[in-house]
Amino acid sequence: MTKSKLAQLSVDALKKEYPKAECSLLYKDPLQLLISTRLAAQCTDARVNIVTPALFNKFKSVKDFAKSTPEEIEPYIKSCGFYKVKSKDIVNMCKMLIDNFNGVVPDSIDELTKLPGVGRKTANLVVGDIYGKPAVVVDTHCMRITKRLGFHELKDPAKIEKVLREVLPADESNDFCHRLVLHGRAVCKAINPKCDKCCMREFCKFSKTEVKNNKCVKA
Repeated sequence: MTKSKLAQLSVDALKKEYPKAECSLLYKDPLQLLISTRLAAQCTDARVNIVTPALFNKFKSVKDFAKSTPEEIEPYIKSCGFYKVKSKDIVNMCKMLIDNFNGVVPDSIDELTKLPGVGRKTANLVVGDIYGKPAVVVDTHCMRITKRLGFHELKDPAKIEKVLREVLPADESNDFCHRLVLHGRAVCKAINPKCDKCCMREFCKFSKTEVKNNKCVKA
């Protein structure tokens, strides 16, 4: 089976299983998504969603964040982990947004990755969810599930992104990645995946191998 065929089968199966594909982070504008995604590094989206209402109520605009200090932000985000680094990144990215982008979150991956603390995963999420451009968000779920399906044997997120961009339908790639998160949480877990419940088990390389070896869990 070609990777393009595998991609189409995967897209169709996940779309049927998870009709509603959307980011699990809660936000009202591009800046809030950018900051929330930075906070989500080494932290759950659920935890981020708990802390951001108070954060965004206190700091309502890019100017508010840029004029603040890391020490002012830290108490709001402490439970997200790595709060000292994240608070510095938030202040510095907002200063850069004002100085270099007229206070507007840019719409390209190249420009977004110039911002402090913003990598390709965050940049892809923003350009996909905010600006509707083809995006491939390579998070831990994407890396694990696409490897199991048979798309690659890679560990480098940038290389995985390149592989997936070449085979995924451009208009489906962003939603595909959101659905991988849902599937990774519910079924294709890192430990004890529920292969018998998987909507992609008929064409998944991992499932075909691991079921035979009794390494998948029956629900």
